[in-house]
Amino acid sequence: MTIVYNLTPELRLKLKEPLGTLIRGSFVETMAEFKKMVEEEKPSCIVSVGDKVSKNLEASRVFPQLSIVDNYAMRKSIPPVSLTADRTVKVKNPQATITQEAITAIQNALESNSRVKIVVDGEEDLLTLIAIQCAPAKSFVVYGQPYEGMVVVGVNQTKKAEVARILKSMESVRKAK
Repeated sequence: MTIVYNLTPELRLKLKEPLGTLIRGSFVETMAEFKKMVEEEKPSCIVSVGDKVSKNLEASRVFPQLSIVDNYAMRKSIPPVSLTADRTVKVKNPQATITQEAITAIQNALESNSRVKIVVDGEEDLLTLIAIQCAPAKSFVVYGQPYEGMVVVGVNQTKKAEVARILKSMESVRKAK
């Protein structure tokens, strides 16, 4: 396994801030607002990162092209989330890192014409950055914001450039394990 990026202590604090639009509220409120955004902006693709947000989207009849889950919610193990997918891919991605294996899986999923579920052995949080970087323009990347709601990132060149700067500032470590 090759670790491409490691989270720095400085970035850990910065990444607690939403990368996009924070929709506050209950499941019903956040899903209603999100569906309104989808109707208005008609995203080219929807990517969900996180077990709870992926499950909530599906419960609201919104089916992302790519869902990234790790069978954890709020750092507690949960039963695997049942999601509609044409294909399930398993990857290793230790906490506070981004592996080449995870990057490749996200790229391949977004290039395919099928609905893909990536199950992460480790942690999926930082993979939001890769999803933003790899998703086509006008996509939505959605993730949960603990105790607040969900974040919707509208993918465009400005957002991709912001993510590229974040990734560049992460410590690149090339280690095989």
